[in-house]
Amino acid sequence: MFGLFNKEKKESLDKGLEKTKESFFGKLGKALVGKSTVDDEVLDNLEEILVASDVGINTTVKIIERIQNRVSKDKYLGTTELDSILREEVVALLSDTSDTDLKEFETPPNVKPYVIMVVGVNGVGKTTTIGKLSAQYKKAGKSVILGAADTFRAAAVDQLKLWGERVGVPVIAKGMNTDPSAVAFETVQAGVEQNADVIIIDTAGRLHTKVNLMSELTKIKRVMQKVVPDAPHDVMLVLDGSTGQNAMVQAREFTKATEVSSLAITKLDGTAKGGVVIGISDEFQIPVRYIGVGEKVEDLQVFNKKEFVDSLFKKN
Repeated sequence: MFGLFNKEKKESLDKGLEKTKESFFGKLGKALVGKSTVDDEVLDNLEEILVASDVGINTTVKIIERIQNRVSKDKYLGTTELDSILREEVVALLSDTSDTDLKEFETPPNVKPYVIMVVGVNGVGKTTTIGKLSAQYKKAGKSVILGAADTFRAAAVDQLKLWGERVGVPVIAKGMNTDPSAVAFETVQAGVEQNADVIIIDTAGRLHTKVNLMSELTKIKRVMQKVVPDAPHDVMLVLDGSTGQNAMVQAREFTKATEVSSLAITKLDGTAKGGVVIGISDEFQIPVRYIGVGEKVEDLQVFNKKEFVDSLFKKN
């Protein structure tokens, strides 16, 4: 279980998933009007609703099959039980990939510095996620250093510097059009010299040809390993939840290009496509580590599958 959920965090999560919940249960309610048992028509409607909520075809089929198995075992299963069955099956799917031992903004024991390399296309909230992440690590008592290795956009370097100033965290930057691996090397070197707990490296947000992307990220990893041999300890892919299936496509491209070890899914508060969290987690078998459910720093939350599903299925 992830760190304890306080009242404010739970309210923020409930609010952030409101659009997804209203859309999903509004459609489900209409589909069940006049129905008392879970028959083929109910399952067909449920399938359509799950796909429309951006859960994804493969994951939807898996959920429907699991429910069909339960219906066939219990002939008297009614539509009133469908909510709780759905809830159980979604939690079960997420359980397959969740990091059950990760605590709130703690680093693994005996790993110092803990090096995170962040990947993702422009516009998904990558730099903002890094800023919020560094603020929360700092709040948890960790010393943090950031590396502005997205050197293809001046805005990315400037934005990271602004976040550094805002949260009081040093940023290593060499400006635009410089070698990103040189920035990463200097950042890790500075982190080791300053005895930092956490080093976060921002990388270029372009889905250019996978060959280029792969060679660039491989080079960044290689130079970091000259200083910290097992770096990076986490390759985090940031995805924009509001883009639905497009986020799924990006996850597919990046997981082909590099070894992604965790996911951060942002902008869930502005969309009814929150089901994409379930689909991406299931399809790629990579843990969702953080979700963004609002503008505030605290609205980047450590993903807790039970609390997430609870908010999604909560009746007003």
